[in-house]
Amino acid sequence: MMGVGKSTVGKELSKKLGYKFIDMDNLIEKKENMTITKIFRVKGENYFRKIEENLTLNTLKDKKVVISLGGGAFLNPRIRKEVLKTTISFWLNVSIKSLLLRVSRNKKRPLIEGNYKKKMTDIYSKRKDTYKLANYKIDCDNLKKFEVVKKILILYEKNKY
Repeated sequence: MMGVGKSTVGKELSKKLGYKFIDMDNLIEKKENMTITKIFRVKGENYFRKIEENLTLNTLKDKKVVISLGGGAFLNPRIRKEVLKTTISFWLNVSIKSLLLRVSRNKKRPLIEGNYKKKMTDIYSKRKDTYKLANYKIDCDNLKKFEVVKKILILYEKNKY
């Protein structure tokens, strides 16, 4: 889900593992030479989702990499199938109350422009059942970044072989 700290945790995790870090939203922005917000505005969400699917499926082929998926990527059946088949996935869960606090400070989220409280609540409600399909759920509300990373490392080390 947007605002849970995927990029922050992912960067730290990749350092601990000595792996490359890829933030899919940043990669899309770089490839398209425009922000996600502008892509949504100029080319539409469907265009964005096609680019996201192609780049994500390609990136999932890489080894020794920590990937931060965009908040909607795991909803895509092709991406989800490949993630579950080839990687260990983590759902970083944060309460809607915490999410609303976090995203209220960020103006770069095209899906929640306008009434962000209602839109965030709706998006979270629609997505949580799909997010539950990840290999692991980590409740992050009362955890610091390094605590989340530590939990992921423990689970990763148990399951990588």
